[in-house]
Amino acid sequence: MFQNIGELMVLLGRTVRALPLAWRHRRKVFDQLFEIGNASLLMACVLSLFIGGELALQTGPVLAERGLVSYIGRLVGISMCKEFAPVMMAILIAGRIGSAMAAEIGSMRVYQEIDALQTMNINPVHYLVLPRLVAICVALPILVLFSILVGWMGGALVSVLNQEIGVSFATFFNDLRLLVDTWDVANGLIKSLVFAVVIGTVSCHQGLMTIGGPRGIGRSVTKAVVNSIVLILILDYFVTRFLMYFD
Repeated sequence: MFQNIGELMVLLGRTVRALPLAWRHRRKVFDQLFEIGNASLLMACVLSLFIGGELALQTGPVLAERGLVSYIGRLVGISMCKEFAPVMMAILIAGRIGSAMAAEIGSMRVYQEIDALQTMNINPVHYLVLPRLVAICVALPILVLFSILVGWMGGALVSVLNQEIGVSFATFFNDLRLLVDTWDVANGLIKSLVFAVVIGTVSCHQGLMTIGGPRGIGRSVTKAVVNSIVLILILDYFVTRFLMYFD
C-alpha cells in the first residue's frame, strides 16, 4: 500500500512539473477533453436529474409532516452542491473514464508501445499521462456544475408534481437562494478538482504498472476503478473537513 502511494505521489509530481508542456500536447488534451466531457454529459445529466428528484421525494413528505416543507429548496440545493454532485460525478467518471484510461495505457504497456516511445526518446508521462490529467481536471468540474443545476431542476420538478410536497417552482428556488451561495457551488467544484486528480493519477498509474497480458489489463482496470472510488470516499471526508474552516 505504501509503495503504491509513493508511486502515485511520484507520478503526480512528475506530471505537475510537466504542466508547462501541456500547450505542446494541446491536441491530445482536446481529444481527451471531448472524450471525457462531451461523451459523459448526457449520462451525467440523467443521473443528476434523478438524484435531485430522489432527494426531494425522500425528504419532502417528512418536512411536510413537520410543517417545514418550504425548506426543501435549501436542503436539495446544499446537498447537491456540497456532496451528491461532486461525489457521484467522480464515481461515474472513475467507472467510465478511469477504466478506459487504465485499459488504454495498460494495453500500450503490455504490447510494448510504451517501450517504443521511450526508444524514440518520448517521455510516456508527458505524452500519455499529462494530457489525460489536464483534460479530466477541466472536464470534471464542468460536469459537476451541470450536475448541480440539473439536480436542482430534478428536485424542483418532484416538489411541484408530488402532491405530498406541493411546493411551487418560485417557493423552491427562493428558499434555495436564501441558503446556497457562490461559495457552496465553489465547494463542490474544489472537491471535484481533487477527485479529478485522484482518478487521473490512479488510472494512469495502474495502466503504466500493467503486466501479464490481457488478464493483467483486466486486473489493472479493476484496481483503477476500485482504488479511485475508495480514495474519493476517503478524501471526501478530509476535503469536507478542510473546507468547513472557510464557511
